[in-house]
Amino acid sequence: MTSDQPSPRTAASSRTVSATGALARQGFHDPTRAQSLLDDPALTGLVGDARDDLVAALRPTADPDLALLSLVRLAESVAGDGRDPAPSQELGRSLREDPLGRDRLLHVLGASSALGDHLVSHPQDWRRAAGASRHTAEELVAVLTDAVRDLPTDRAHDALRATYRRELLAIAALDLTSDDPLMTLPDTARSLADLAAAALEAAHVVACAETDGAQGVRLAVIGMGKCGGRELNYVSDVDVIFVCEPADPAVEPGSPEEMAAMRVGTQVAGALMRACAASTAEGSLWPVDAALRPEGKNGPLVRTVASHLHYYQRWAKTWEFQALLKARHVAGDAELSARYLEAVTPLVWEASSRDHFVEDVQAMRRRVEQHVPAKEADRQLKLGPGGLRDVEFSVQLLQLVHGRLDPSLRSGTTLEALATLARGGYVGRDDAAVLDEAYRMLRSLEHRIQLYRLRRTHLMPTAEAELRRLGRSLHLDGDPATVVVKEWQRRAHEVRRLHERLFYRPLLSAVARLSASEGRLTPEAAGDRLAALGFRDPRGALRHLEALTEGISRRAAIQRTLLPVMLGWFADGADPDAGLLSFRKVSEELGTTHWYLKMLRDEGSAAQRLAHVLSSSRFASELLERTPHAVAVLGDDVGLTPRSLESLRSVMRSAAQRKDSSEDAMLAVRGVRRQELFRVAVADLVGLLPLDEVGRALTAVTAATLEIALETAVHKVEMELREPLGTRLLVVGMGRLGGGELGYASDADVMFVHEPEEGAAHDEVELQRRATAVVQELRRLTAWGGPEPAVGVDADLRPEGKNGPLVRSLESYRTYYERWALTWERQALLRARPVAGDAGLGERFVALVDPYRYPDGGLGASQLRDIRRLKARMESERLPRGADRRTHLKLGTGGLSDVEWTIQVIQLQHGHDVAGLRTTGTLPAIEAARAAGLLADDEANLLTEAWGSASHLRNAGMLWRGRPVESVSTDARDADGIARIIGRGPGEGGLHVDTYLRIARQARVVVDRRFYGHEG
Repeated sequence: MTSDQPSPRTAASSRTVSATGALARQGFHDPTRAQSLLDDPALTGLVGDARDDLVAALRPTADPDLALLSLVRLAESVAGDGRDPAPSQELGRSLREDPLGRDRLLHVLGASSALGDHLVSHPQDWRRAAGASRHTAEELVAVLTDAVRDLPTDRAHDALRATYRRELLAIAALDLTSDDPLMTLPDTARSLADLAAAALEAAHVVACAETDGAQGVRLAVIGMGKCGGRELNYVSDVDVIFVCEPADPAVEPGSPEEMAAMRVGTQVAGALMRACAASTAEGSLWPVDAALRPEGKNGPLVRTVASHLHYYQRWAKTWEFQALLKARHVAGDAELSARYLEAVTPLVWEASSRDHFVEDVQAMRRRVEQHVPAKEADRQLKLGPGGLRDVEFSVQLLQLVHGRLDPSLRSGTTLEALATLARGGYVGRDDAAVLDEAYRMLRSLEHRIQLYRLRRTHLMPTAEAELRRLGRSLHLDGDPATVVVKEWQRRAHEVRRLHERLFYRPLLSAVARLSASEGRLTPEAAGDRLAALGFRDPRGALRHLEALTEGISRRAAIQRTLLPVMLGWFADGADPDAGLLSFRKVSEELGTTHWYLKMLRDEGSAAQRLAHVLSSSRFASELLERTPHAVAVLGDDVGLTPRSLESLRSVMRSAAQRKDSSEDAMLAVRGVRRQELFRVAVADLVGLLPLDEVGRALTAVTAATLEIALETAVHKVEMELREPLGTRLLVVGMGRLGGGELGYASDADVMFVHEPEEGAAHDEVELQRRATAVVQELRRLTAWGGPEPAVGVDADLRPEGKNGPLVRSLESYRTYYERWALTWERQALLRARPVAGDAGLGERFVALVDPYRYPDGGLGASQLRDIRRLKARMESERLPRGADRRTHLKLGTGGLSDVEWTIQVIQLQHGHDVAGLRTTGTLPAIEAARAAGLLADDEANLLTEAWGSASHLRNAGMLWRGRPVESVSTDARDADGIARIIGRGPGEGGLHVDTYLRIARQARVVVDRRFYGHEG
């Protein structure tokens, strides 16, 4: 041997290193040990020259190392003492020549050490894994009962366990070699439930054989939980209820003979439970849990049908009916099971009408979560947040609430029930798809974890090797240990989100409270219910209902779920007929929009709020009918938060800039305005906005509209001029707009100011003409006909009123106020505030007018007489003919004008010295006067209450009627509608009138004292 030639030992070592490297690439975690096992004589004798094929077949298994070790152990067990080579030869041929059988066997060995141990103890059972086929429920019963029949009890127990695991091998083999285990999960779970039922049937045979007198009783085994729902795990307690009757139908209830039969039945049931749960040389199957029976563990193990029925009718708790949802016959006397189910099943579907049913189910779910040990909570697949119970409880609650009227929902299987709920429109299709996929993943994880050692557990593992095996068993791409955790956490988050929305939505409680006749919406039942609820035109309302619910479409199905409940909510409003008509109009417009009905069904209190708004407010209804998509704001409280002024300007500006003409631009702006008005109206109607915030929100809408209208008008004039305008423009808010306290019916009182830019190329006359053209275009755009109330721009408070120029330069205002301003014009300036246009010009305008509205030295006697004389003339001239001075909200006794002029006189007199009075808002000015000692506490309180009451009534009148209301309504129907909006109950319309008159009278006393100077 030359020095450059490798020694035989070195060459062998190189080949070993190369082989182990190849095994590592094939997915073996311990390639050195794997190489040793591949060289084991027991295995090499089986596979011969097909060793590379075997390695390739091991690669996709969950744990190639485990699969290879278990295969070597199986080979050794099959070989036995070597005297009969036939079993080894058969296994070898299968491994070499039957790829499908080989893969099934190897996947079982790679996923379950427990089933590998079973095969080592029962080597002949490898054939059931390799040749796996799915047996029917009847075939499984035959296989297991045949295995135990005529055997002594001990041997029968062993035979039951061995046969059960042989059939379990076949189920696992089919499951583990499925191309998509999530899709085949229902088949796997059904087979496991059928196998458990067959084991119970075999255990019943064994129990009867060992119990004296068993032939004298009839025992039925009712499967509950996952066994009853045919969705069982690999390892689980099997929940059952036992029903027992004497075999002789002539035995009298309560007789000694019946009591004796029940004692025997109890013995049979106990023996059946031991047959499954007792530990023998072959281990045990699973515990049989009868705790779901009446009275739980404290109740008798067996009862007659009559005894069960009596208990459920009188004593059963809500959760017991929920448990019965999955009840089915699994073993024993089938006819007795049928009688039991026929007796108790109707009670299940009437349970949702019990008081606090939905709340009880929700409380039960919370209790389950609270009992999860803290150290397990973040690993729980079953009981923790986002776990299997979240899906199951959500589905079951929906079933129990809606299944009373829809028999198609009465499935005991979670995924079947979920699919039916989606088809019927009770759950959104997207939500159902997410829950379905998540449930399949969570159950598959649970299955694989339990399958490894055949132990009952619902906890995600934490060890790297276990996570890797888990991820590989589900064919996850990438790093299986990392991906499986991410997939689990993602699905758990999705489940929790949907569970909280579906499980706790208010609609469920309302549907549950409906009686069966109310929920069916048959013409007769609906007509009677409509009349009883207070619909003035039941026939007309019934036509609306029929239009919304007729047909077999998904839309009609969802409406049939919503409307029985919404009718009661419409009836809570003052005009249910108008509410239902508006709902029909909006629904017909949006019915094909996927999110609309889904939102009403799923999102918080959206449906209830919509019904309340439409039956309470013509103003809001008309806005929504013109802009149906605005209904989206009802989804949650965040959607009812008014937009800020900056946000409104941005949204309106964006909408306008996408249009080619100024008219189209303003149509887009007014669409945004309409949606925002609806948002504010709804928030007001449902009590989320106090009066001052309503005023600010409405002011922001108008200010933003004026801002974009001004920009649009400037753009149009500049396009016509083909050059920049040359002067800055400002819109000054006056009156309630300037005070930030607009109502729904308020016009926008404004003044227009312009200021030539430095170095302007045109003279003042031309710039005045241009500014006037812009203002005229702004007024045209805001007044231009559109599908909602126009913005009423009123410039009559400008200098010289209607006789003065529409717009003035800043210097012209200065000259006018210095030389000619009347007292009323100075008073009007108290509420002047820039709302749109050039910000710098706004600051200069405020600096200009402050000395005139807050004069040094206050008011002179003649000025005060002017103000008093003007107020008297205004009330005399502007109060409508025939109007009652006591009830007119603006000009009447103790009305808005009384309060506002009183506080404005105080501002004119003391504003120069008291900084707090230098505000444009009425209520802040009253508070400043109180703080400065210019109003006593009781005076300030009365003025505040009177102003707020009148403003609230004006707003409520506009909301109710859809047009301005200037006086307290004496019409009974209007009074009732307005009273409900301000928080009164039905029939209390007269009370709010009396209340307002009292407040106004008391406020007038303050006005007489502080404005007119009358003492006493």
